[in-house]
Amino acid sequence: MEMTGEQLIPLPQDTTWRALNDTEILKACIPGCESIEKRSDNEYLLTMTARVGPVSAKFKGKMTLSNIDPPHAYTLVFEGQGGVAGFAKGEASVQLTPEGDATKLGYAVKAMVGGKLAQVGARLIDGVAKKLAEQFFTAFNQQAQQISR
Repeated sequence: MEMTGEQLIPLPQDTTWRALNDTEILKACIPGCESIEKRSDNEYLLTMTARVGPVSAKFKGKMTLSNIDPPHAYTLVFEGQGGVAGFAKGEASVQLTPEGDATKLGYAVKAMVGGKLAQVGARLIDGVAKKLAEQFFTAFNQQAQQISR
């Protein structure tokens, strides 16, 4: 599954960058996220619950940041195991571009699931992924604006 999109964040680029690297903001914005624990400057342990159709799973995984170019871009890589439900792994490239007093956040996501999750069908998974992305960015916009006050 691949997905691209853009969001206009009504904050300066530096503030948006800080918010994208704040684990409390990320935890509040990632649907189903239960915990994010920083292991090093670029590595985090993540626990989240996800539901795709009839399959619900608790994922434990690792999130790693690479290609870091503050305050312009980074690549986020996720690998997680959901027990009998299967696995998920993916990569998201995030670009920040100044847009007046705001910031344009562009993203490109590649994801793959296996196990029972893959059996529920690609169209269902694509729909859930798009919904999760929309929920994340709506929440991120709200959370990022709160820290800037």
